[in-house]
Amino acid sequence: MTITVRELVHYPVKGCAGTATDSVRVVGTGLAHDRTFMVVDAEEGAFRSQRTHPAMAAIKVTVLRSGAVLALSAEGVEPLLLEVDVDGPRRDVSMFDRPLGAAVDQGDTVAEWFSEVLGAKSRLVRAVPGFDRDGWGETPGKLNFADAHAVLVTSTASLDDLNARIAARGDADAVPMDRFRPNIVLTGKDEPHFEDRVRRMTLGSVELAHSVRATRCSVPLVDQLTGVRKGPEPVRTLATYRREAQYGNRVSFGVKNAVVCEGVVSVGDPVTVHSLVTP
Repeated sequence: MTITVRELVHYPVKGCAGTATDSVRVVGTGLAHDRTFMVVDAEEGAFRSQRTHPAMAAIKVTVLRSGAVLALSAEGVEPLLLEVDVDGPRRDVSMFDRPLGAAVDQGDTVAEWFSEVLGAKSRLVRAVPGFDRDGWGETPGKLNFADAHAVLVTSTASLDDLNARIAARGDADAVPMDRFRPNIVLTGKDEPHFEDRVRRMTLGSVELAHSVRATRCSVPLVDQLTGVRKGPEPVRTLATYRREAQYGNRVSFGVKNAVVCEGVVSVGDPVTVHSLVTP
């Protein structure tokens, strides 16, 4: 069967809602506009995420004018159009207690907006021009404000298998793919988690290389439409068959990839696998 691209999603503000697209340019740090912005603690500069602020999931973000403007909306507040400051005042930021250096603060108006939505004093920052951050793993690559890698790939076969296992337990509903916040969803292959075995692949004119399996935290417990943490699925069922001993026995779903050839990818594009390891 032919493997094709089923979905493409970028997340302009780390931790906030994703934006689906039919076609996108992929640069060295991932899908264009993906995780270029980040919400941080107003005092310490530490990143905010759905781990502690699940309401971020329901904050909708639209990139306008090729990234010059962000349209922000959330339940219970007035929407906001933000004129992006690419090279303004800097603020030191960090992720997982690791300094990332300076980022461009986007001003008081949007800071107050996010503070109201999240109920915690926050600032919005953008990656500085020329931001240079390394990933890690088999092929490290570069990235913006994603956790550690440029592109997260999942497959419909993996989700179907997970939901069949959840259904067999008889006490929980199926989970949608957005719980895993992928950038690229593949379809056309019946083997669950075949994406784990792919080491190099071409999608459209983009080539990706394997970095590491995607271990999961508590974010898949968050309903991405409402911003409310539900649980215990899908993590409970994943724990029965997707433990990763080399990563502290955390569960995994999907694969993180580095960009080795920039280009354009579209929904429906065939996927050519160049390198595949045996199970």
